[in-house]
Amino acid sequence: QLRLVESGGALVQPGGSLTLSCTASGFTLNRYAIGWFRQAPGKEREGVSSISSNGFTRYADSVKGRFTIYRDNAKNTVYLQMNALKPEDTTLYYCAAGSSNILVKTNYNYWGQGTQVTVSS
Repeated sequence: QLRLVESGGALVQPGGSLTLSCTASGFTLNRYAIGWFRQAPGKEREGVSSISSNGFTRYADSVKGRFTIYRDNAKNTVYLQMNALKPEDTTLYYCAAGSSNILVKTNYNYWGQGTQVTVSS
């Protein structure tokens, strides 16, 4: 069974850092593009960052310079390092696997259940 599991979400103060993990079971993650998305209540799910199977990365303008996506193929895991967090980064974060790393949700076939990030003092 193909499965993605996110972890690492937490409550953090503004300006703080978190690293989210996306671990796959049932398939080899490095054969897929992996995207991180987020969705606030009542809003559309938006692309945050993605990494292609050969390591090409993309970032939404709102997180450029603050977030970094990278892979650890030995652990079958993709990470999202988030620095300089802002209250507006608060929401549920999802990872997804797809055929290319275009940051459009319809491009991704497999989704995790999400992990909550809350940025608040």
